[in-house]
Amino acid sequence: MRKQSLSAAQARRVALAAQGFAGHNAGGRGGQRPDRAPGMRDIQAMINRLAQFQIDTINIVARAHYLPVYSRLGPYDPGLLDRALAKNPRRLFEYWGHAASVIDINLQPALRFRMQQYADRGDHPWASDRTNQDLDAWVLHQITESGPLGPREIEHIDPDHVPRKKEHWGWNWSDVKVACERLFNRGVITPARRNSQFERQYDLIERVLPQQILDTPTPPLDEAMRQLVRRAAAALGVASEFDLRDYFRTSQQQTVPAIKDLVDAGELIPVSVEGWSSHAYLWHEAKLPRSVEARALVSPFDSVMFERDRLERLFEFFYRIEIYVPEPKRVHGYYVYPFILGDRFVARVDLKADRAAGVLRVNAAWCEPHADPEQVSPELAAELALMADWLGLSGVVVNDRGDLARSLVKVVAPVLML
Repeated sequence: MRKQSLSAAQARRVALAAQGFAGHNAGGRGGQRPDRAPGMRDIQAMINRLAQFQIDTINIVARAHYLPVYSRLGPYDPGLLDRALAKNPRRLFEYWGHAASVIDINLQPALRFRMQQYADRGDHPWASDRTNQDLDAWVLHQITESGPLGPREIEHIDPDHVPRKKEHWGWNWSDVKVACERLFNRGVITPARRNSQFERQYDLIERVLPQQILDTPTPPLDEAMRQLVRRAAAALGVASEFDLRDYFRTSQQQTVPAIKDLVDAGELIPVSVEGWSSHAYLWHEAKLPRSVEARALVSPFDSVMFERDRLERLFEFFYRIEIYVPEPKRVHGYYVYPFILGDRFVARVDLKADRAAGVLRVNAAWCEPHADPEQVSPELAAELALMADWLGLSGVVVNDRGDLARSLVKVVAPVLML
Protein backbone atom coordinates (compact mmCIF):
# COMPACT_ATOMS: atom_id res chain seq x y z
CA MET A 1 0.00 0.00 0.00
CA ARG A 2 1.36 3.43 -0.94
CA LYS A 3 2.12 5.54 2.09
CA GLN A 4 -0.10 8.60 2.43
CA SER A 5 1.48 12.04 2.54
CA LEU A 6 0.58 15.36 4.15
CA SER A 7 1.82 18.80 3.30
CA ALA A 8 3.20 20.92 6.13
CA ALA A 9 0.02 23.03 6.11
CA GLN A 10 -2.22 19.95 6.23
CA ALA A 11 -0.27 18.48 9.15
CA ARG A 12 -0.60 21.80 10.99
CA ARG A 13 -4.38 21.83 10.53
CA VAL A 14 -4.71 18.19 11.56
CA ALA A 15 -2.75 18.89 14.76
CA LEU A 16 -4.75 22.00 15.66
CA ALA A 17 -8.05 20.23 14.99
CA ALA A 18 -7.02 17.31 17.19
CA GLN A 19 -6.10 19.76 19.94
CA GLY A 20 -9.49 21.46 19.81
CA PHE A 21 -8.61 24.66 17.98
CA ALA A 22 -10.67 24.08 14.84
CA GLY A 23 -14.32 23.93 15.83
CA HIS A 24 -16.85 26.12 14.07
CA ASN A 25 -19.39 27.00 16.74
CA ALA A 26 -18.78 30.72 16.40
CA GLY A 27 -18.01 32.87 13.39
CA GLY A 28 -14.72 34.51 12.56
CA ARG A 29 -11.53 34.31 14.56
CA GLY A 30 -11.71 32.20 17.67
CA GLY A 31 -14.10 29.97 15.77
CA GLN A 32 -13.24 26.97 17.95
CA ARG A 33 -15.26 28.43 20.84
CA PRO A 34 -18.92 27.84 21.67
CA ASP A 35 -21.33 30.76 21.24
CA ARG A 36 -22.70 30.20 24.77
CA ALA A 37 -21.32 29.89 28.27
CA PRO A 38 -19.31 26.64 28.44
CA GLY A 39 -20.76 23.97 30.75
CA MET A 40 -19.67 20.67 32.21
CA ARG A 41 -20.34 18.89 28.91
CA ASP A 42 -17.77 21.14 27.28
CA ILE A 43 -15.28 20.43 30.07
CA GLN A 44 -15.84 16.70 29.61
CA ALA A 45 -15.33 17.06 25.87
CA MET A 46 -11.94 18.71 26.55
CA ILE A 47 -11.01 15.91 28.96
CA ASN A 48 -11.99 13.34 26.32
CA ARG A 49 -9.99 15.18 23.68
CA LEU A 50 -6.76 16.09 25.52
CA ALA A 51 -6.67 13.43 28.28
CA GLN A 52 -4.61 15.61 30.63
CA PHE A 53 -3.90 19.17 31.75
CA GLN A 54 -0.42 19.84 33.08
CA ILE A 55 -0.06 21.37 36.55
CA ASP A 56 2.41 24.07 37.49
CA THR A 57 2.74 25.98 40.75
CA ILE A 58 3.39 29.37 39.11
CA ASN A 59 0.32 31.58 39.26
CA ILE A 60 1.52 34.68 37.45
CA VAL A 61 -1.55 34.72 35.20
CA ALA A 62 -3.63 31.71 36.32
CA ARG A 63 -2.87 28.14 37.35
CA ALA A 64 -1.59 26.23 34.32
CA HIS A 65 -4.25 23.49 34.35
CA TYR A 66 -7.08 26.03 33.99
CA LEU A 67 -5.64 27.57 30.84
CA PRO A 68 -5.95 24.85 28.15
CA VAL A 69 -9.73 24.86 28.62
CA TYR A 70 -9.80 28.66 28.42
CA SER A 71 -7.65 28.73 25.26
CA ARG A 72 -10.12 26.45 23.48
CA LEU A 73 -13.49 27.38 25.00
CA GLY A 74 -12.94 31.01 25.95
CA PRO A 75 -14.22 32.46 29.24
CA TYR A 76 -15.55 29.65 31.41
CA ASP A 77 -16.09 29.06 35.10
CA PRO A 78 -12.88 27.48 36.53
CA GLY A 79 -15.08 26.04 39.26
CA LEU A 80 -16.27 23.52 36.67
CA LEU A 81 -12.74 22.13 36.40
CA ASP A 82 -12.41 22.15 40.19
CA ARG A 83 -15.61 20.15 40.40
CA ALA A 84 -14.39 17.67 37.80
CA LEU A 85 -11.24 17.13 39.85
CA ALA A 86 -12.43 17.21 43.45
CA LYS A 87 -16.14 16.35 43.61
CA ASN A 88 -18.18 13.30 42.68
CA PRO A 89 -18.55 12.13 40.04
CA ARG A 90 -14.80 12.73 39.65
CA ARG A 91 -13.72 13.08 36.06
CA LEU A 92 -10.04 13.84 36.71
CA PHE A 93 -7.31 12.70 39.09
CA GLU A 94 -3.78 13.89 39.80
CA TYR A 95 -0.79 11.85 38.77
CA TRP A 96 2.23 11.77 36.46
CA GLY A 97 1.21 12.05 32.80
CA HIS A 98 3.35 14.22 30.57
CA ALA A 99 4.45 15.75 33.88
CA ALA A 100 2.48 16.43 37.07
CA SER A 101 -1.01 16.62 35.61
CA VAL A 102 -4.72 16.26 36.16
CA ILE A 103 -5.66 13.28 34.02
CA ASP A 104 -8.83 11.68 32.68
CA ILE A 105 -9.94 9.37 35.48
CA ASN A 106 -10.58 6.59 32.99
CA LEU A 107 -6.82 6.35 32.41
CA GLN A 108 -6.03 5.56 36.05
CA PRO A 109 -5.95 1.78 35.49
CA ALA A 110 -3.61 2.24 32.50
CA LEU A 111 -1.19 4.23 34.69
CA ARG A 112 -1.03 1.69 37.50
CA PHE A 113 2.08 0.19 35.89
CA ARG A 114 3.84 3.46 36.71
CA MET A 115 2.69 3.25 40.33
CA GLN A 116 3.96 -0.32 40.52
CA GLN A 117 7.32 0.76 39.11
CA TYR A 118 7.67 3.26 41.94
CA ALA A 119 6.69 0.60 44.48
CA ASP A 120 9.20 -1.88 43.04
CA ARG A 121 12.07 0.58 43.44
CA GLY A 122 11.98 0.32 47.23
CA ASP A 123 13.62 3.39 48.78
CA HIS A 124 12.85 6.37 46.60
CA PRO A 125 15.68 8.66 45.46
CA TRP A 126 14.03 11.34 47.59
CA ALA A 127 15.26 9.59 50.71
CA SER A 128 14.84 11.34 54.03
CA ASP A 129 17.07 11.29 57.09
CA ARG A 130 14.66 8.86 58.74
CA THR A 131 13.91 5.25 57.88
CA ASN A 132 11.62 5.45 54.88
CA GLN A 133 9.55 2.36 55.66
CA ASP A 134 8.76 3.41 59.22
CA LEU A 135 8.03 7.01 58.28
CA ASP A 136 5.81 6.01 55.36
CA ALA A 137 3.81 3.66 57.60
CA TRP A 138 3.37 6.40 60.22
CA VAL A 139 2.27 9.00 57.63
CA LEU A 140 -0.12 6.50 56.04
CA HIS A 141 -1.63 5.82 59.47
CA GLN A 142 -2.29 9.53 60.04
CA ILE A 143 -3.99 9.87 56.66
CA THR A 144 -5.99 6.68 57.23
CA GLU A 145 -7.24 7.95 60.58
CA SER A 146 -7.81 11.62 59.79
CA GLY A 147 -7.49 12.28 56.03
CA PRO A 148 -7.66 14.27 53.85
CA LEU A 149 -4.47 15.84 55.20
CA GLY A 150 -1.69 17.94 53.78
CA PRO A 151 1.99 17.45 54.68
CA ARG A 152 2.03 20.57 56.86
CA GLU A 153 -0.92 19.29 58.87
CA ILE A 154 0.85 15.96 59.40
CA GLU A 155 4.05 17.74 60.41
CA HIS A 156 2.20 19.39 63.30
CA ILE A 157 1.50 16.00 64.87
CA ASP A 158 4.90 14.45 64.05
CA PRO A 159 6.91 14.09 67.29
CA ASP A 160 10.11 13.66 65.30
CA HIS A 161 9.46 16.43 62.81
CA VAL A 162 12.62 17.82 61.22
CA PRO A 163 12.26 21.43 59.98
CA ARG A 164 12.31 21.91 56.24
CA LYS A 165 15.76 22.43 54.81
CA LYS A 166 16.60 25.76 53.24
CA GLU A 167 19.62 25.09 51.08
CA HIS A 168 17.79 24.04 47.87
CA TRP A 169 15.46 26.58 46.25
CA GLY A 170 12.15 24.99 45.29
CA TRP A 171 12.90 21.59 46.86
CA ASN A 172 12.89 22.39 50.58
CA TRP A 173 10.81 19.36 51.48
CA SER A 174 10.36 18.01 54.97
CA ASP A 175 10.64 14.29 55.69
CA VAL A 176 6.83 14.11 55.88
CA LYS A 177 6.45 15.79 52.48
CA VAL A 178 8.94 13.29 51.00
CA ALA A 179 6.97 10.40 52.53
CA CYS A 180 3.72 11.76 51.07
CA GLU A 181 5.37 11.96 47.64
CA ARG A 182 6.53 8.36 47.89
CA LEU A 183 3.06 7.14 48.85
CA PHE A 184 1.48 9.26 46.11
CA ASN A 185 3.86 7.95 43.45
CA ARG A 186 3.04 4.37 44.47
CA GLY A 187 -0.69 5.00 44.17
CA VAL A 188 -1.41 4.41 47.86
CA ILE A 189 -2.67 7.95 48.49
CA THR A 190 -3.92 10.61 46.11
CA PRO A 191 -5.01 14.24 46.41
CA ALA A 192 -8.63 14.54 47.45
CA ARG A 193 -8.43 18.29 46.88
CA ARG A 194 -6.04 21.25 47.05
CA ASN A 195 -6.17 23.95 49.70
CA SER A 196 -6.09 27.72 49.16
CA GLN A 197 -2.27 27.61 49.00
CA PHE A 198 -2.55 25.01 46.21
CA GLU A 199 -1.13 22.32 48.49
CA ARG A 200 -2.31 18.74 48.05
CA GLN A 201 -4.64 17.30 50.67
CA TYR A 202 -4.08 13.54 50.56
CA ASP A 203 -6.44 10.68 51.29
CA LEU A 204 -6.43 6.95 50.67
CA ILE A 205 -6.89 6.25 46.99
CA GLU A 206 -9.89 4.01 47.71
CA ARG A 207 -11.65 6.93 49.43
CA VAL A 208 -11.09 9.27 46.48
CA LEU A 209 -11.49 7.37 43.21
CA PRO A 210 -14.93 6.27 41.99
CA GLN A 211 -15.75 2.65 42.76
CA GLN A 212 -16.09 1.93 39.05
CA ILE A 213 -12.43 2.85 38.54
CA LEU A 214 -11.28 0.92 41.60
CA ASP A 215 -13.12 -2.14 40.30
CA THR A 216 -11.54 -1.89 36.83
CA PRO A 217 -8.89 -4.62 36.49
CA THR A 218 -5.32 -3.49 35.97
CA PRO A 219 -4.56 -4.09 32.28
CA PRO A 220 -1.41 -5.96 31.19
CA LEU A 221 1.41 -3.58 30.31
CA ASP A 222 1.01 -4.03 26.55
CA GLU A 223 -2.70 -3.13 26.75
CA ALA A 224 -1.95 -0.16 29.04
CA MET A 225 0.53 1.11 26.46
CA ARG A 226 -2.01 0.76 23.65
CA GLN A 227 -4.53 2.77 25.68
CA LEU A 228 -2.03 5.55 26.33
CA VAL A 229 -0.78 5.67 22.75
CA ARG A 230 -4.39 5.78 21.50
CA ARG A 231 -5.12 8.81 23.66
CA ALA A 232 -1.86 10.47 22.66
CA ALA A 233 -2.53 9.87 18.97
CA ALA A 234 -6.09 11.19 19.20
CA ALA A 235 -4.88 14.32 21.01
CA LEU A 236 -2.04 14.96 18.56
CA GLY A 237 -3.71 14.03 15.27
CA VAL A 238 -0.45 13.41 13.46
CA ALA A 239 2.71 12.53 15.34
CA SER A 240 6.17 11.05 15.23
CA GLU A 241 7.07 8.09 17.40
CA PHE A 242 8.76 10.45 19.86
CA ASP A 243 5.67 12.71 19.97
CA LEU A 244 3.51 9.70 20.86
CA ARG A 245 5.71 8.57 23.73
CA ASP A 246 6.41 12.10 24.96
CA TYR A 247 2.70 12.80 25.51
CA PHE A 248 2.61 10.48 28.55
CA ARG A 249 6.39 10.19 28.90
CA THR A 250 6.47 6.47 28.15
CA SER A 251 9.71 4.77 27.16
CA GLN A 252 10.65 3.80 23.62
CA GLN A 253 10.76 0.15 24.67
CA GLN A 254 7.19 0.40 25.97
CA THR A 255 5.78 2.54 23.17
CA VAL A 256 7.13 1.11 19.92
CA PRO A 257 5.30 -2.27 20.22
CA ALA A 258 2.05 -0.43 20.99
CA ILE A 259 2.48 1.74 17.89
CA LYS A 260 3.04 -1.38 15.78
CA ASP A 261 -0.09 -3.00 17.22
CA LEU A 262 -2.18 0.09 16.44
CA VAL A 263 -0.76 0.27 12.91
CA ASP A 264 -1.67 -3.38 12.38
CA ALA A 265 -5.19 -2.65 13.69
CA GLY A 266 -5.60 0.30 11.30
CA GLU A 267 -5.88 2.83 14.12
CA LEU A 268 -2.57 4.50 13.23
CA ILE A 269 -1.82 5.19 9.58
CA PRO A 270 1.84 5.63 8.55
CA VAL A 271 2.23 8.89 6.64
CA SER A 272 5.02 11.09 5.36
CA VAL A 273 4.88 14.76 6.31
CA GLU A 274 6.54 17.49 4.31
CA GLY A 275 9.67 18.64 6.09
CA TRP A 276 9.72 15.82 8.67
CA SER A 277 12.75 13.56 8.73
CA SER A 278 11.05 11.15 11.16
CA HIS A 279 8.32 8.63 10.40
CA ALA A 280 4.84 9.94 11.14
CA TYR A 281 1.53 8.39 12.14
CA LEU A 282 -1.94 9.74 11.46
CA TRP A 283 -4.74 8.91 13.90
CA HIS A 284 -7.41 7.11 11.89
CA GLU A 285 -10.19 9.42 13.13
CA ALA A 286 -8.18 12.63 12.71
CA LYS A 287 -9.93 15.52 10.95
CA LEU A 288 -8.34 17.59 8.20
CA PRO A 289 -10.25 20.89 8.07
CA ARG A 290 -9.95 23.06 4.98
CA SER A 291 -9.00 25.97 7.21
CA VAL A 292 -8.51 26.77 10.89
CA GLU A 293 -9.67 30.12 12.22
CA ALA A 294 -8.30 29.88 15.74
CA ARG A 295 -7.47 32.84 17.96
CA ALA A 296 -5.96 31.91 21.29
CA LEU A 297 -3.31 32.72 23.85
CA VAL A 298 -1.79 29.45 25.07
CA SER A 299 0.09 28.65 28.25
CA PRO A 300 3.68 27.39 28.10
CA PHE A 301 2.34 24.16 29.65
CA ASP A 302 -0.47 23.62 27.15
CA SER A 303 -0.48 20.22 25.45
CA VAL A 304 -0.05 21.91 22.06
CA MET A 305 3.30 23.11 23.48
CA PHE A 306 4.49 19.84 25.05
CA GLU A 307 7.16 18.87 22.54
CA ARG A 308 9.30 21.84 21.48
CA ASP A 309 10.82 20.10 18.43
CA ARG A 310 7.29 19.25 17.29
CA LEU A 311 6.44 22.96 17.46
CA GLU A 312 9.27 23.69 15.07
CA ARG A 313 8.33 20.83 12.74
CA LEU A 314 4.66 21.82 12.58
CA PHE A 315 4.71 25.59 12.97
CA GLU A 316 8.30 26.72 12.40
CA PHE A 317 7.97 28.16 15.89
CA PHE A 318 10.95 28.14 18.25
CA TYR A 319 10.00 28.38 21.92
CA ARG A 320 11.90 27.99 25.16
CA ILE A 321 10.50 28.85 28.56
CA GLU A 322 12.68 31.40 30.34
CA ILE A 323 11.43 31.19 33.92
CA TYR A 324 14.78 29.89 35.14
CA VAL A 325 16.88 32.19 32.96
CA PRO A 326 18.38 35.22 34.77
CA GLU A 327 16.39 38.31 33.82
CA PRO A 328 19.22 40.07 31.90
CA LYS A 329 19.59 36.99 29.67
CA ARG A 330 15.91 36.51 28.83
CA VAL A 331 15.04 36.99 25.18
CA HIS A 332 11.25 37.27 25.32
CA GLY A 333 10.34 37.40 29.01
CA TYR A 334 9.58 35.48 32.18
CA TYR A 335 6.23 33.80 31.43
CA VAL A 336 5.53 34.05 27.73
CA TYR A 337 2.23 33.09 26.08
CA PRO A 338 2.35 32.21 22.38
CA PHE A 339 -0.54 33.60 20.32
CA ILE A 340 -2.23 31.46 17.66
CA LEU A 341 -4.07 33.21 14.85
CA GLY A 342 -5.58 31.12 12.07
CA ASP A 343 -3.33 28.08 11.90
CA ARG A 344 -0.02 29.73 12.86
CA PHE A 345 1.75 31.10 15.90
CA VAL A 346 2.02 34.79 15.04
CA ALA A 347 3.17 36.47 18.27
CA ARG A 348 4.20 35.94 21.88
CA VAL A 349 3.53 38.06 24.94
CA ASP A 350 5.06 38.09 28.41
CA LEU A 351 2.00 38.38 30.66
CA LYS A 352 1.34 39.07 34.31
CA ALA A 353 -1.99 39.40 36.09
CA ASP A 354 -1.36 42.38 38.37
CA ARG A 355 -4.17 41.72 40.79
CA ALA A 356 -3.26 44.59 43.10
CA ALA A 357 -3.59 47.10 40.26
CA GLY A 358 -6.46 45.22 38.62
CA VAL A 359 -4.84 44.98 35.20
CA LEU A 360 -3.33 42.40 32.86
CA ARG A 361 0.21 43.58 32.13
CA VAL A 362 1.87 42.87 28.81
CA ASN A 363 5.50 43.14 29.88
CA ALA A 364 6.70 42.45 26.34
CA ALA A 365 5.11 41.74 22.97
CA TRP A 366 6.85 40.17 20.01
CA CYS A 367 5.70 39.45 16.46
CA GLU A 368 6.84 36.37 14.54
CA PRO A 369 8.89 37.14 11.41
CA HIS A 370 6.27 35.80 8.99
CA ALA A 371 3.39 37.79 10.54
CA ASP A 372 2.15 41.33 9.84
CA PRO A 373 2.08 43.43 13.06
CA GLU A 374 -0.80 45.54 11.75
CA GLN A 375 -2.95 42.44 11.25
CA VAL A 376 -1.86 40.73 14.45
CA SER A 377 -2.26 43.66 16.85
CA PRO A 378 -6.07 44.12 16.79
CA GLU A 379 -6.67 40.37 17.07
CA LEU A 380 -4.21 40.10 19.95
CA ALA A 381 -5.69 43.15 21.65
CA ALA A 382 -9.16 41.59 21.51
CA GLU A 383 -7.83 38.35 22.98
CA LEU A 384 -5.99 40.18 25.77
CA ALA A 385 -9.15 42.09 26.66
CA LEU A 386 -11.10 38.83 26.76
CA MET A 387 -8.51 37.23 29.04
CA ALA A 388 -8.41 40.24 31.35
CA ASP A 389 -12.17 40.09 31.74
CA TRP A 390 -12.03 36.33 32.46
CA LEU A 391 -9.43 36.98 35.16
CA GLY A 392 -11.60 39.67 36.75
CA LEU A 393 -9.22 42.47 35.76
CA SER A 394 -10.36 45.88 34.54
CA GLY A 395 -7.94 46.46 31.70
CA VAL A 396 -4.74 45.74 29.79
CA VAL A 397 -1.50 47.71 30.12
CA VAL A 398 1.17 47.27 27.44
CA ASN A 399 4.82 48.00 28.24
CA ASP A 400 7.12 49.24 25.48
CA ARG A 401 9.35 46.14 25.27
CA GLY A 402 9.25 44.05 22.11
CA ASP A 403 8.84 44.71 18.40
CA LEU A 404 5.04 44.39 18.58
CA ALA A 405 4.52 46.68 21.57
CA ARG A 406 4.19 49.95 19.65
CA SER A 407 1.49 48.75 17.26
CA LEU A 408 -0.28 46.80 20.04
CA VAL A 409 -0.58 49.76 22.39
CA LYS A 410 -2.38 51.75 19.66
CA VAL A 411 -5.26 49.27 19.55
CA VAL A 412 -5.49 48.08 23.17
CA ALA A 413 -7.29 51.15 24.55
CA PRO A 414 -10.07 51.19 21.91
CA VAL A 415 -10.73 47.50 22.48
CA LEU A 416 -11.12 48.06 26.21
CA MET A 417 -13.62 50.84 25.61
CA LEU A 418 -16.06 48.54 23.78
